[in-house]
Amino acid sequence: MQYIEALTPPTVMAIAFGLMIRTLFRNQGGAAAAREDAVSDAIISAQRVPQE
Repeated sequence: MQYIEALTPPTVMAIAFGLMIRTLFRNQGGAAAAREDAVSDAIISAQRVPQE
């Protein structure tokens, strides 16, 4: 029975980690992605120093 007690925490953590990664991948993109891309492009273009 001790092997069940020993394997339970790593199994639970592995499942939780998998669900977290799945959630992160599913939330990529969408309507907010275009807005975030536009903001990051604006920041990058504002930081560029014009070359003379």
